[in-house]
Amino acid sequence: MEKIKQDAKKLTIDEMAVFCKRKGFVYPNSEIYGGIAGFYDFGHLGVELKNNIKKEWWKTFVHQRDDVVGIDGSIISNPLVWKASGHAAGFSDVLVDCRKCNSRFRADTLVEDTLKIPTAGMTIGGLNAEIKEHKIKCPKCSGSLGDAKKFNLMFTTHIGPIQSDASAAYLRPETAQLIFANFRLVQENARLKLPFGIAQIGKSFRNEISPRDFLFRMREFEQMEIEYFVHPEKQDECAYIEDVIDYELNVLSAEMQKKGQKMQKMPIKECLSKKIIKTRWHAYWLAIMHKWFVDLGASSGHFRIRQHVKDELSHYALDTWDLEYEFPFGWKELQGLSNRTDFDLKQHMEHSKTDLSIFDEETKKKILPHVICEPSQGVERAFLVFMFDAYNYDKSRDNVVLKLHPRLAPIKIGIFPLVSNKAELVKKAKSVYDELKAGWTCTFDTSGSIGRRYARADESGICASVTVDFESLEDESVTIRSRDTTEQIRVKIKDLKDVLRRFMEGEKLSKLGKSVE
Repeated sequence: MEKIKQDAKKLTIDEMAVFCKRKGFVYPNSEIYGGIAGFYDFGHLGVELKNNIKKEWWKTFVHQRDDVVGIDGSIISNPLVWKASGHAAGFSDVLVDCRKCNSRFRADTLVEDTLKIPTAGMTIGGLNAEIKEHKIKCPKCSGSLGDAKKFNLMFTTHIGPIQSDASAAYLRPETAQLIFANFRLVQENARLKLPFGIAQIGKSFRNEISPRDFLFRMREFEQMEIEYFVHPEKQDECAYIEDVIDYELNVLSAEMQKKGQKMQKMPIKECLSKKIIKTRWHAYWLAIMHKWFVDLGASSGHFRIRQHVKDELSHYALDTWDLEYEFPFGWKELQGLSNRTDFDLKQHMEHSKTDLSIFDEETKKKILPHVICEPSQGVERAFLVFMFDAYNYDKSRDNVVLKLHPRLAPIKIGIFPLVSNKAELVKKAKSVYDELKAGWTCTFDTSGSIGRRYARADESGICASVTVDFESLEDESVTIRSRDTTEQIRVKIKDLKDVLRRFMEGEKLSKLGKSVE
């Protein structure tokens, strides 16, 4: 398979898919049978990167906070959950059929791709008008298109041995609703006091009309989500706002979109003073979600926050902002952050006849908390962000260098004997590998020249390579090579763990040992 020699700015989504398959990150599901659209499998490197992303998210937003706890809800629930939430009746996209070949397309993306115009908030009537006015045809056969109509995105299944309407259930289309259904139990058992959040990472399923753009729009995916609850009378009292008050974001408000203006870079302080972002809590969560990506190596300039225009808002949302990323196919939603008010808890109280309010010690009254912000993130979209930002083609090396942050890298360290035909050297290298693998994810490679092994390590995102050579047998020293700079130092094996730890934490390799020319 031919190497892709573009840098990340020029790399297409299809080329990224080819790279991911070639290196063992992501495979098309059941490819030997022709595959199935919207489903992907993660290979030996992809599963490690994906797990590292989830681990870092959970550590940052659950383990390192005093105000957030987690749950793990079931994929299938009582279907009344989805009736209460509104999904059973209204969780849909707009599709359009080809009258000639019967292909189906998502109407908004078809119009957006064909006319190169934004379709956020466009109604079914508006989409039909654009299709007819511009005589948009079927992309597959150039046939005429029928009228746009709604299509429910939930996958149905049946519980038990008898298939009937009574046994019908759904694969969950989002992770949020189990947080609301379990709200009272979690609040009481974890002894939570407002404000607090409940987090969840898990699978969701959406029967997308036209899955596309590799991992961006899938039918089976994972979400990382928080529902953050506040007192209804204290919605703007954010104790953490000073932590992010000077943090800068690229901002595109609903008003800017209405006026046709471009995004502007501004600090959180300005967003609040100009009432561009309505509440301190919303501003805080936007900032720290953006910061999470940047702290893990993504470039700040590749992100913006965009406010939903009025016609685009979900039925439950008072205000919604998307954290967007500049993908090769344009600015697209990476994460949605909605102010859901008390909509969901009210709905579940009404439909279940269960009191989900909590007792407020200060006022000695029962209150129904509001979700002031719901940071909802697709794991696979985060995966794409980190892959695109890490991808670099190095002309001098003539290979890709995947500069993933050490905390995300699927494999941290590669251990290589200089040559593979000397048993004593291989044995020494293997002993180093056995020592290091207890603390880091490592690989042991004896195949090919040392230069070729370095190149393979670069393309896999391996942070450091440790080479055991003939001198190692005499002086108990090894060579450490940096993935990002190719810089090499010589260190004693007894010091290797400490040097690697410090390197992974961000210290320069040249400060940690004797440079090797």
